[in-house]
Amino acid sequence: MNVDAIVVGGGVVGLTTAVTLAERGRRVRVWSRDPAGSTTSAVAGALWWPYRIEPEAAAGGWALETLRVFRALAADPESTGVRLVPGVHADTVLDGLGAWAREVPGLRQLPPDQVPGPYEVGLAARLPLVDMPVHLAWLRTRLEAAGGTVERRTVASFAEAAAHAPVVVDCTGLGARELVPDRRLRPVRGQLVLVENPGITEWFAATGDGDRETTYFFPQPGRLLLGGTAREGDERLDADPMTAARIVARCARIRPEIAEARVLGHRVGLRPSRVGGVRIEAERRADGGLLVHHYGHGGAGVTVAWGCAREAADLARG
Repeated sequence: MNVDAIVVGGGVVGLTTAVTLAERGRRVRVWSRDPAGSTTSAVAGALWWPYRIEPEAAAGGWALETLRVFRALAADPESTGVRLVPGVHADTVLDGLGAWAREVPGLRQLPPDQVPGPYEVGLAARLPLVDMPVHLAWLRTRLEAAGGTVERRTVASFAEAAAHAPVVVDCTGLGARELVPDRRLRPVRGQLVLVENPGITEWFAATGDGDRETTYFFPQPGRLLLGGTAREGDERLDADPMTAARIVARCARIRPEIAEARVLGHRVGLRPSRVGGVRIEAERRADGGLLVHHYGHGGAGVTVAWGCAREAADLARG
Protein backbone atom coordinates (compact mmCIF):
# COMPACT_ATOMS: atom_id res chain seq x y z
CA MET A 1 0.00 0.00 0.00
CA ASN A 2 1.56 3.27 -1.13
CA VAL A 3 -0.98 5.74 0.34
CA ASP A 4 -2.67 6.14 3.72
CA ALA A 5 -6.15 6.93 2.40
CA ILE A 6 -8.14 6.83 -0.80
CA VAL A 7 -11.10 9.17 -1.08
CA VAL A 8 -13.64 7.87 -3.60
CA GLY A 9 -15.45 10.84 -5.13
CA GLY A 10 -14.07 14.08 -6.54
CA GLY A 11 -16.82 16.60 -5.85
CA VAL A 12 -16.61 19.33 -3.22
CA VAL A 13 -17.14 16.89 -0.34
CA GLY A 14 -14.49 14.47 -1.58
CA LEU A 15 -11.89 17.13 -2.39
CA THR A 16 -12.41 19.01 0.88
CA THR A 17 -12.11 15.77 2.83
CA ALA A 18 -8.95 14.85 0.93
CA VAL A 19 -7.44 18.28 1.63
CA THR A 20 -8.23 17.92 5.34
CA LEU A 21 -6.58 14.49 5.50
CA ALA A 22 -3.53 15.57 3.50
CA GLU A 23 -2.97 18.64 5.63
CA ARG A 24 -2.99 16.38 8.68
CA GLY A 25 -0.02 14.54 7.21
CA ARG A 26 -1.80 11.64 5.50
CA ARG A 27 -0.78 10.42 2.05
CA VAL A 28 -4.02 10.79 0.11
CA ARG A 29 -5.27 9.88 -3.33
CA VAL A 30 -8.67 10.86 -4.75
CA TRP A 31 -10.36 8.49 -7.16
CA SER A 32 -13.01 10.29 -9.16
CA ARG A 33 -15.22 8.87 -11.87
CA ASP A 34 -15.73 12.33 -13.37
CA PRO A 35 -13.56 15.41 -13.82
CA ALA A 36 -14.40 18.06 -11.23
CA GLY A 37 -16.24 20.16 -13.81
CA SER A 38 -18.66 17.31 -14.49
CA THR A 39 -19.58 16.56 -10.88
CA THR A 40 -22.81 17.58 -9.19
CA SER A 41 -20.79 20.14 -7.24
CA ALA A 42 -19.91 22.04 -10.41
CA VAL A 43 -23.62 22.61 -11.09
CA ALA A 44 -24.33 24.12 -7.67
CA GLY A 45 -25.42 27.74 -7.38
CA ALA A 46 -23.35 27.59 -4.21
CA LEU A 47 -24.75 30.20 -1.87
CA TRP A 48 -23.80 29.33 1.70
CA TRP A 49 -27.07 28.28 3.37
CA PRO A 50 -28.13 25.04 5.15
CA TYR A 51 -30.69 24.06 2.50
CA ARG A 52 -32.39 20.64 2.35
CA ILE A 53 -30.02 18.93 4.79
CA GLU A 54 -30.55 16.83 7.90
CA PRO A 55 -30.06 16.34 10.79
CA GLU A 56 -30.66 20.03 11.45
CA ALA A 57 -28.74 20.26 14.74
CA ALA A 58 -25.56 18.74 13.35
CA ALA A 59 -25.88 20.53 10.02
CA GLY A 60 -25.94 23.91 11.76
CA GLY A 61 -22.60 23.23 13.41
CA TRP A 62 -21.02 21.93 10.20
CA ALA A 63 -22.33 24.96 8.33
CA LEU A 64 -20.95 27.45 10.85
CA GLU A 65 -17.54 25.82 10.75
CA THR A 66 -17.58 26.04 6.96
CA LEU A 67 -18.75 29.66 7.14
CA ARG A 68 -15.67 30.58 9.16
CA VAL A 69 -13.44 28.98 6.54
CA PHE A 70 -15.26 30.66 3.65
CA ARG A 71 -15.05 34.09 5.27
CA ALA A 72 -11.28 33.69 5.37
CA LEU A 73 -11.12 32.37 1.79
CA ALA A 74 -13.10 35.39 0.59
CA ALA A 75 -9.98 37.49 1.11
CA ASP A 76 -8.70 36.02 -2.20
CA PRO A 77 -11.80 35.48 -4.38
CA GLU A 78 -9.93 35.25 -7.68
CA SER A 79 -8.02 32.20 -6.44
CA THR A 80 -10.56 30.51 -4.16
CA GLY A 81 -13.80 31.41 -5.95
CA VAL A 82 -15.35 32.54 -2.65
CA ARG A 83 -16.87 36.03 -2.37
CA LEU A 84 -18.99 37.67 0.32
CA VAL A 85 -22.09 39.04 -1.41
CA PRO A 86 -25.12 40.82 0.06
CA GLY A 87 -28.61 39.56 -0.64
CA VAL A 88 -32.07 38.66 0.61
CA HIS A 89 -33.55 35.33 1.63
CA ALA A 90 -37.28 35.89 1.20
CA ASP A 91 -40.21 34.08 2.76
CA THR A 92 -38.06 33.30 5.81
CA VAL A 93 -38.16 34.51 9.41
CA LEU A 94 -35.21 34.47 11.78
CA ASP A 95 -37.16 32.82 14.59
CA GLY A 96 -38.03 29.92 12.29
CA LEU A 97 -34.38 28.94 11.77
CA GLY A 98 -32.16 26.80 13.95
CA ALA A 99 -29.76 28.02 16.61
CA TRP A 100 -27.04 28.34 13.95
CA ALA A 101 -28.74 31.45 12.55
CA ARG A 102 -27.93 33.49 15.66
CA GLU A 103 -24.23 33.04 14.93
CA VAL A 104 -24.28 34.26 11.32
CA PRO A 105 -22.72 37.75 11.27
CA GLY A 106 -25.14 40.42 10.08
CA LEU A 107 -28.13 38.12 9.45
CA ARG A 108 -31.18 40.27 10.17
CA GLN A 109 -34.94 40.42 9.67
CA LEU A 110 -36.09 42.96 7.09
CA PRO A 111 -39.12 45.22 7.41
CA PRO A 112 -41.83 44.16 4.92
CA ASP A 113 -41.31 47.15 2.62
CA GLN A 114 -37.68 46.11 2.02
CA VAL A 115 -38.44 42.55 0.89
CA PRO A 116 -38.41 42.26 -2.94
CA GLY A 117 -41.21 40.75 -4.96
CA PRO A 118 -44.49 39.39 -3.60
CA TYR A 119 -43.01 38.34 -0.26
CA GLU A 120 -43.97 39.83 3.08
CA VAL A 121 -41.00 38.63 5.13
CA GLY A 122 -37.33 38.07 4.50
CA LEU A 123 -33.82 38.15 5.86
CA ALA A 124 -30.80 40.10 4.69
CA ALA A 125 -27.18 39.03 5.01
CA ARG A 126 -23.78 39.17 3.36
CA LEU A 127 -22.99 35.51 2.73
CA PRO A 128 -20.38 33.46 0.89
CA LEU A 129 -21.23 32.86 -2.76
CA VAL A 130 -18.92 30.33 -4.37
CA ASP A 131 -17.92 30.16 -8.02
CA MET A 132 -17.74 26.38 -8.11
CA PRO A 133 -15.52 25.75 -11.16
CA VAL A 134 -12.89 28.07 -9.65
CA HIS A 135 -13.31 26.64 -6.15
CA LEU A 136 -13.02 23.02 -7.26
CA ALA A 137 -9.82 23.82 -9.18
CA TRP A 138 -8.47 25.63 -6.11
CA LEU A 139 -9.24 22.64 -3.88
CA ARG A 140 -7.32 20.35 -6.22
CA THR A 141 -4.35 22.73 -6.23
CA ARG A 142 -4.40 22.90 -2.43
CA LEU A 143 -4.59 19.11 -2.24
CA GLU A 144 -1.61 18.70 -4.57
CA ALA A 145 0.36 21.27 -2.56
CA ALA A 146 -0.19 19.02 0.49
CA GLY A 147 1.10 16.00 -1.40
CA GLY A 148 -2.23 14.51 -2.50
CA THR A 149 -3.19 13.38 -5.98
CA VAL A 150 -6.35 13.04 -8.06
CA GLU A 151 -6.90 10.13 -10.43
CA ARG A 152 -9.78 9.55 -12.85
CA ARG A 153 -11.06 6.11 -11.97
CA THR A 154 -14.43 4.39 -11.82
CA VAL A 155 -14.87 1.78 -9.09
CA ALA A 156 -17.34 -1.07 -8.97
CA SER A 157 -16.77 -1.72 -5.26
CA PHE A 158 -14.87 -0.22 -2.34
CA ALA A 159 -12.76 -3.39 -2.25
CA GLU A 160 -10.82 -2.01 -5.20
CA ALA A 161 -9.70 0.98 -3.12
CA ALA A 162 -9.19 -1.17 -0.01
CA ALA A 163 -6.50 -3.09 -1.87
CA HIS A 164 -4.45 0.11 -2.07
CA ALA A 165 -4.99 1.90 1.26
CA PRO A 166 -5.82 1.09 4.90
CA VAL A 167 -8.45 3.86 4.93
CA VAL A 168 -11.11 4.35 2.26
CA VAL A 169 -13.43 7.36 2.46
CA ASP A 170 -16.72 7.03 0.63
CA CYS A 171 -17.61 10.48 -0.77
CA THR A 172 -19.59 9.12 -3.69
CA GLY A 173 -22.76 11.14 -3.15
CA LEU A 174 -25.67 9.62 -5.00
CA GLY A 175 -23.36 6.85 -6.21
CA ALA A 176 -23.45 5.36 -2.72
CA ARG A 177 -26.97 4.20 -3.53
CA GLU A 178 -25.42 1.34 -5.51
CA LEU A 179 -21.91 1.10 -4.07
CA VAL A 180 -22.84 0.71 -0.39
CA PRO A 181 -25.73 0.01 -1.25
CA ASP A 182 -27.85 2.61 0.56
CA ARG A 183 -31.47 2.76 -0.53
CA ARG A 184 -32.12 5.74 1.72
CA LEU A 185 -30.55 8.00 -0.91
CA ARG A 186 -32.94 10.00 -3.09
CA PRO A 187 -32.04 12.20 -6.07
CA VAL A 188 -33.46 15.72 -5.93
CA ARG A 189 -33.24 17.26 -9.39
CA GLY A 190 -32.09 20.85 -9.68
CA GLN A 191 -32.22 22.85 -12.91
CA LEU A 192 -30.59 26.25 -13.47
CA VAL A 193 -30.45 28.76 -16.31
CA LEU A 194 -27.29 30.77 -16.99
CA VAL A 195 -27.84 34.25 -18.45
CA GLU A 196 -25.84 37.36 -19.12
CA ASN A 197 -25.90 39.51 -16.02
CA PRO A 198 -27.91 42.70 -16.70
CA GLY A 199 -26.17 44.47 -13.81
CA ILE A 200 -27.40 42.57 -10.75
CA THR A 201 -24.92 42.63 -7.87
CA GLU A 202 -26.93 41.06 -5.03
CA TRP A 203 -28.30 37.54 -4.66
CA PHE A 204 -31.92 36.66 -3.99
CA ALA A 205 -33.44 33.38 -2.80
CA ALA A 206 -36.88 32.08 -1.92
CA THR A 207 -36.31 28.38 -1.34
CA GLY A 208 -38.56 26.59 1.10
CA ASP A 209 -37.31 23.11 2.01
CA GLY A 210 -40.47 21.45 0.73
CA ASP A 211 -40.86 23.49 -2.47
CA ARG A 212 -40.59 21.70 -5.83
CA GLU A 213 -40.07 25.03 -7.63
CA THR A 214 -37.85 27.70 -6.11
CA THR A 215 -36.79 31.21 -7.08
CA TYR A 216 -33.22 32.42 -6.84
CA PHE A 217 -30.55 34.29 -8.73
CA PHE A 218 -26.87 34.44 -7.92
CA PRO A 219 -24.43 36.85 -9.59
CA GLN A 220 -21.30 34.90 -10.51
CA PRO A 221 -18.33 36.23 -12.50
CA GLY A 222 -19.38 36.52 -16.13
CA ARG A 223 -22.91 35.21 -15.63
CA LEU A 224 -26.07 35.22 -13.55
CA LEU A 225 -27.37 31.86 -12.29
CA LEU A 226 -31.14 31.51 -12.17
CA GLY A 227 -33.03 28.78 -10.39
CA GLY A 228 -34.53 26.53 -9.71
CA THR A 229 -36.20 23.21 -9.00
CA ALA A 230 -36.14 20.59 -6.25
CA ARG A 231 -37.91 17.53 -7.63
CA GLU A 232 -37.35 14.41 -5.55
CA GLY A 233 -37.02 11.18 -7.51
CA ASP A 234 -36.55 12.92 -10.87
CA GLU A 235 -33.30 11.67 -12.41
CA ARG A 236 -33.49 13.41 -15.79
CA LEU A 237 -30.20 15.13 -16.63
CA ASP A 238 -31.38 16.97 -19.74
CA ALA A 239 -32.61 20.53 -19.28
CA ASP A 240 -36.35 20.91 -19.80
CA PRO A 241 -37.22 24.00 -21.90
CA MET A 242 -40.57 24.62 -20.20
CA THR A 243 -38.97 24.40 -16.77
CA ALA A 244 -36.27 26.85 -17.90
CA ALA A 245 -38.90 29.32 -19.11
CA ARG A 246 -40.71 29.16 -15.76
CA ILE A 247 -37.43 29.75 -13.90
CA VAL A 248 -36.72 32.88 -15.94
CA ALA A 249 -40.28 34.13 -15.43
CA ARG A 250 -40.13 33.65 -11.65
CA CYS A 251 -36.82 35.48 -11.39
CA ALA A 252 -38.08 38.27 -13.64
CA ARG A 253 -40.93 38.92 -11.19
CA ILE A 254 -38.24 39.99 -8.74
CA ARG A 255 -35.93 41.75 -11.23
CA PRO A 256 -37.75 42.52 -14.53
CA GLU A 257 -34.52 43.05 -16.48
CA ILE A 258 -33.83 39.31 -16.21
CA ALA A 259 -36.60 38.65 -18.74
CA GLU A 260 -34.49 40.20 -21.52
CA ALA A 261 -31.14 38.71 -20.50
CA ARG A 262 -29.47 36.52 -23.12
CA VAL A 263 -29.43 32.85 -22.17
CA LEU A 264 -25.90 31.41 -22.00
CA GLY A 265 -26.73 27.83 -21.11
CA HIS A 266 -28.48 25.39 -18.81
CA ARG A 267 -27.38 23.16 -15.94
CA VAL A 268 -28.96 20.14 -14.30
CA GLY A 269 -27.72 18.30 -11.21
CA LEU A 270 -29.04 15.65 -8.83
CA ARG A 271 -28.70 16.54 -5.16
CA PRO A 272 -27.87 13.48 -3.02
CA SER A 273 -30.60 13.67 -0.41
CA ARG A 274 -30.84 10.92 2.19
CA VAL A 275 -33.69 9.79 4.43
CA GLY A 276 -32.29 10.13 7.94
CA GLY A 277 -29.77 12.77 6.91
CA VAL A 278 -26.04 12.91 6.24
CA ARG A 279 -24.12 9.72 6.94
CA ILE A 280 -20.67 10.19 8.49
CA GLU A 281 -19.80 6.80 9.92
CA ALA A 282 -16.82 4.43 10.02
CA GLU A 283 -16.95 0.68 9.75
CA ARG A 284 -14.13 -1.83 10.22
CA ARG A 285 -13.35 -3.79 7.08
CA ALA A 286 -12.77 -7.53 7.10
CA ASP A 287 -9.06 -6.91 6.43
CA GLY A 288 -8.77 -4.63 9.47
CA GLY A 289 -8.84 -1.37 7.54
CA LEU A 290 -11.46 1.37 7.74
CA LEU A 291 -14.27 2.37 5.41
CA VAL A 292 -15.55 5.85 6.30
CA HIS A 293 -18.90 6.77 4.78
CA HIS A 294 -19.40 10.47 4.10
CA TYR A 295 -22.39 11.23 1.88
CA GLY A 296 -26.03 12.33 1.78
CA HIS A 297 -25.54 16.11 2.01
CA GLY A 298 -28.69 17.00 0.06
CA GLY A 299 -28.66 20.58 -1.19
CA ALA A 300 -25.94 21.80 1.18
CA GLY A 301 -22.73 19.96 0.31
CA VAL A 302 -20.88 23.23 -0.28
CA THR A 303 -22.37 24.82 2.85
CA VAL A 304 -21.19 22.07 5.21
CA ALA A 305 -18.09 20.88 3.34
CA TRP A 306 -15.38 21.86 5.82
CA GLY A 307 -17.30 20.98 8.98
CA CYS A 308 -18.22 17.54 7.64
CA ALA A 309 -14.74 16.94 6.23
CA ARG A 310 -13.14 17.44 9.61
CA GLU A 311 -15.58 15.05 11.26
CA ALA A 312 -14.93 12.42 8.60
CA ALA A 313 -11.18 12.93 8.90
CA ASP A 314 -11.41 12.38 12.66
CA LEU A 315 -13.09 9.01 12.03
CA ALA A 316 -10.38 8.11 9.52
CA ARG A 317 -7.82 8.05 12.34
CA GLY A 318 -9.33 4.75 13.46
